[in-house]
Formats: sequence, structure tokens, C-alpha cells
Amino acid sequence: MTEERLIELEIKVSYQDDLLQTLNTIIATQQRQIDCLEHAYKTMAERVNSLANKTAEDTAPTYEIPPHY
Repeated sequence: MTEERLIELEIKVSYQDDLLQTLNTIIATQQRQIDCLEHAYKTMAERVNSLANKTAEDTAPTYEIPPHY
């Protein structure tokens, strides 16, 4: 193997290492975003379920005779 070929391979490995670090950082950031979105989804799903589980009495309007009758 010639000296030039060895230097070329070392340069390629260096670029690949840099790319790998960049991709790793991007993936870690995306995972944090996914975790945040999952937490927000669970919170909203719990709120929707709690509203859906209310009984009809809780959500039905009360019918009272107006005071002018």
C-alpha cells in the first residue's frame, strides 16, 4: 500500500467518524423530541378519557323554570 493510499483512507475514516458523530447527535435530539411528544400525547389522552367518562348527569344541562314563570 502506498503512502498516498494510506493517507486517503485515513481521510475517509476521519470524515466517516465526523458523520457518525453528527448523526448520533441528531438521533439523540430526535429521541428527546419523541419522548416529549409521547408525554404530551399521554396527558391529552388522559384528559380526553376523563371528559368522556363523565356521566350524562354531569354533562347534561339543568332544566330549571326561569324566574319569570
